[in-house]
Amino acid sequence: MSLFISNAHAQTAPAGQPGGGLDMIIMLVAFGLIFYFLIYRPQAKRMKEHKNLMSALAKGDEVLTQGGLIGRISKIADDKDFVAISLNDTTEVTVQKGAITAVLPKGTLKSL
Repeated sequence: MSLFISNAHAQTAPAGQPGGGLDMIIMLVAFGLIFYFLIYRPQAKRMKEHKNLMSALAKGDEVLTQGGLIGRISKIADDKDFVAISLNDTTEVTVQKGAITAVLPKGTLKSL
């Protein structure tokens, strides 16, 4: 037995140490805090900002959609959460309010 395993390693470990459960609780609390600050809190902040953006939409705002379309809001339907966006003088597209990612500064369409 002493050829591969020393006598100190061959002995059995003690049955248990007092206070061993406290270490586990501290580790779980630490993981919970890491999860909250690195994952949940930033996502909740983004969702709150997007909700405020959706409620502040008005006719005439220049917007960017998730699909990359840039246009001016021509009509807002409050009951169905849809927005009509005019891409140019002749083309109009209807999208959901949730598909709008950003409100652009005034005059962006003219500069493109």
